[in-house]
Amino acid sequence: MSITIDTNTFGFLLTDLARLIRADLDQRIVDEGIGLTPGEARTLLHAARAGEVRQNVLADRMGLEAMTLSTYVDRLEDRGLVQRVSDPSDRRAKLVRLTPAADEALQAIMRATAAVRGRAREGLSEEEWETLRQLLQKVRLNFSPAAEESGRE
Repeated sequence: MSITIDTNTFGFLLTDLARLIRADLDQRIVDEGIGLTPGEARTLLHAARAGEVRQNVLADRMGLEAMTLSTYVDRLEDRGLVQRVSDPSDRRAKLVRLTPAADEALQAIMRATAAVRGRAREGLSEEEWETLRQLLQKVRLNFSPAAEESGRE
């Protein structure tokens, strides 16, 4: 093959980093011993971040198929960590709402995410870490719906 692929391009670096972070976080969630699968823990974390949210919106935000998310929500509901309630604006739609019982699991998940962040920050100064975070936020903004709208004009 005559083409050389640079594996240190933005896309490769970001994809590899996301994969490595996810694997590390998944293991730490298991190690926390909270009895949740990594997928269930991610669902709980995203639900906490989003607040009371429609199940289909949560699936979209997580990049999951609706059926996959539904399975995670079913299991979380069985454990009493979330509940589904009818959306007052559309009774056919369901909202996912955290219960007070989710607090302990979320605390364990947050310990795991803090440990992953700590590992990611190794060798970086406070200033470098903050710069990286700000630059990544700018890149994310480039892909936001508002940026896409303004680019179409």
